[in-house]
Amino acid sequence: MQQNSPTIPPAPRKPGSPRSAPFALLAVGALVAGGLTALSAPAAASAETRSDKIGDHGRALLEEYEKQPWILPRSTRSDFATLIVATTEGRADAVRGELESFGADVTGVEEEIGYLKVNVGFDDVAKVEAIDDVVAIDVDELLPLPDPTPEEQGAPAAGTDGGPSAETPDDNPYMPTNETGAIDFRKDNPKADGRGVTIGVLDTGVDLEHPALQTTTTGEDKIVDWVNATDPTNLIDLIYDPMFVLTTSVTGPTFDSRGRTWTAPEGEWRFGQLDFDVAGADSGAWGVLYRPDDGTVLVDLDQNGDFTDEKPIGDFGKTGDFRKFGTDDPDTPINEAPAFVVSTLPDVYGGTVHIGLDTNGHGTHVAGIAAGHRLFDGKMNGAAPGAKVVSMRACHDRGCSSAALTDGMVALATDHGVDVINMSIGGLPALNDGQNARALLYDRLIAETGVQMFISAGNSGAGINTVGDPSVAGDVMSVGAAVSGATWRANYGRAVDYDHGIFAFSSRGPREDGGFKPDITAPGAAIAPIPTFKKGDPVADAGYELPPGYGMKNGTSMSSPQAAGGAALLLSAAKNSRQEVAPEQLRTALRSSARFSADLTAIEQGHGQIDIPAAWKLLRRGLATESLTVTAPVCTAQSDRLVKPGHGHGLYNRCLPADGGQKAGESADYELNITRDTGGDAVQQYRVRVIGDDGVFSAPRHIKLGKGEETALKVTATPQAGANSAILQLDNPRTRGVEHTVMLTVITPDVELGGGDTSWTAQGEVARAEAGSRFVAVPPGTRALTVELSGVADRSRIRWTAFSPLGPSGENVTGHCYTNLPETGNCNALTRTYNNPTPGIWDLALDAASSSPVADNPYELGVSITPAG
Repeated sequence: MQQNSPTIPPAPRKPGSPRSAPFALLAVGALVAGGLTALSAPAAASAETRSDKIGDHGRALLEEYEKQPWILPRSTRSDFATLIVATTEGRADAVRGELESFGADVTGVEEEIGYLKVNVGFDDVAKVEAIDDVVAIDVDELLPLPDPTPEEQGAPAAGTDGGPSAETPDDNPYMPTNETGAIDFRKDNPKADGRGVTIGVLDTGVDLEHPALQTTTTGEDKIVDWVNATDPTNLIDLIYDPMFVLTTSVTGPTFDSRGRTWTAPEGEWRFGQLDFDVAGADSGAWGVLYRPDDGTVLVDLDQNGDFTDEKPIGDFGKTGDFRKFGTDDPDTPINEAPAFVVSTLPDVYGGTVHIGLDTNGHGTHVAGIAAGHRLFDGKMNGAAPGAKVVSMRACHDRGCSSAALTDGMVALATDHGVDVINMSIGGLPALNDGQNARALLYDRLIAETGVQMFISAGNSGAGINTVGDPSVAGDVMSVGAAVSGATWRANYGRAVDYDHGIFAFSSRGPREDGGFKPDITAPGAAIAPIPTFKKGDPVADAGYELPPGYGMKNGTSMSSPQAAGGAALLLSAAKNSRQEVAPEQLRTALRSSARFSADLTAIEQGHGQIDIPAAWKLLRRGLATESLTVTAPVCTAQSDRLVKPGHGHGLYNRCLPADGGQKAGESADYELNITRDTGGDAVQQYRVRVIGDDGVFSAPRHIKLGKGEETALKVTATPQAGANSAILQLDNPRTRGVEHTVMLTVITPDVELGGGDTSWTAQGEVARAEAGSRFVAVPPGTRALTVELSGVADRSRIRWTAFSPLGPSGENVTGHCYTNLPETGNCNALTRTYNNPTPGIWDLALDAASSSPVADNPYELGVSITPAG
């Protein structure tokens, strides 16, 4: 996940206008095909407080949408945007009435969680904000798909023992489910392999014909439903999703359209065409015929212009129907005829058809990690091979609309019988405090439906405070990406100096309000299914090929389904034991039992790597949970924008020393206020422990908490230079599991520039496939910050990424910008200047590529500022 740039979409119609303008929409589609302009992301998002419900990021999106610098006349441009609205719970219907009173077009309502989706004119956005029961507003935007491609590789590295095959055992480093304990758990609990559990996969779709996604361990169908969440009434979806077929009225038995005569069954129909290239070949347009009265869909699969020789296609969830584009050649290993499903929207634009398949491959890979069965037609499995899958498509090659992700999540949790949901997509607003509309709605949805969500933490590391939205939602399990030395060798052909580590790209905590993120880690690389119409995709350095339908991908997109699949195992075991497991119990078990690594920091790994057998030990004995609320001091460049300015859910100090921050070696006391919300009325004594600490943080060993009473706890910090983090545990010894954890984070600069000190140099080294940071205090009024990298060893591959006090600086170095590799992405690996830098503590994160021939990569980092004047 990356910080997202606003993108300008034109719109086809005004709010409240009839949904029957296919010709106008096609004109818009032609315009979009000519290219959309990507704009710079706003420097910061504003507070999601009641006085500022939409935030700077939302306003920046609206401003750019409204500009729309197109050639078309003003009269053809959009005058509205799609908004995601969180209302006071139980007040969505009432708010709907207020919205419709001034002409807003409400296209979605979920009363139980207080969710509205609305198309509203730019001039009326302020009216939406002014409604008392509107709590938060997100502007629909296009979120890029995470790029799971491994880093630039250069020359091949040392070879390996070969790639996976039908002979590869289930316990293997290619699909490292062994590292979460999933394989041991299934051996000890053979009937708890995911059977009885359904995993919702909110992604790009799933390949219906992949052999590893056909059946469960008990022979039942693996994919039990395939649904589309994108919606052409969402402005972003209409423009960017290429699989919608917008239709016009025609009458059989013949009609003329698009320069040819078509043959159709008698009667009134809707007709459209889909431009789709099969298996990379230019296949032209495919005719689609739709009868809204009874939902009949016909696709001209032989492209002969005659629909009378085609069979109707029903809804996959009801009929199991799917069809194929093209004809497969049995003499080739690749599948030249991809399978697809159809869905219909009879009331949208006179009747709209959607063609569903995973053109990207991201969703298929994710589903294979979570629940794949018999990969390579052998012994390899995903985490929960006995589980079923519901595929909810909200994304495509161009990205995902935030509205579709919200609609898809709501639909999965409420309508499709899933037990756990994985989502490996998100964005990174500057104010990632978990108080925006989507994050609030996801938390409510978990509480309302009892369905736990697992969401990738993001690939925006190695800087601090980079966990993405909606993974920042409080009750979502945010999953970072870990990696073992065994997987480095097996999947990449590379050697590292550790057995267990964290990927440099894995987003770090805490939230902007100090909140605890990421929650856990899981393996973030895997060889897993991709669509069978795609060629095999290994890492070249690994020294082996993969057959079509299999690829090696890495990212928190891959770690999240490992965790979701692990949760499916726990739920499967609970069902076998006729035991109910609530989401809060599942979260507590996973967090309390995770393996915290002493070699990693709290902000990197959260509670640590999930341990499925250990989590089950807690759950099977019954896990009573108590709820605590913690309010802690927060001092950052945006802490005045928090819901409670200067306070949040964890201790987080990143201020300049002159503005309330700390200097290395100096002690400071912080007061945390703790309230026990549930449990008995009698006062309870809790154990207080600091985990993962280097002697920086200290606190009393016990605290007594009365129900509903706020009690102060003093935490003392004596930080070292750099990022200091730890976990504060609040544990009732009378219950199983740890009731509450608080992330403690204090950032102290390595150097304070300003006055007579305008430059600084630091030397160090970074081990292959590892990361570290240098923190520089930049004073107000600085005109430019320049960073130079030198002292690099011959052939060493090292880089830095700059993170301002507001988050990523805007440079995109994901997967590239290493020294001694060809320059790509317009990124200078040796020197870059950041103009008008935000004052505060900058994080210059250095990482050495896993492909670096040098084990320990030396560097000299020069930093200078240009003062005002």
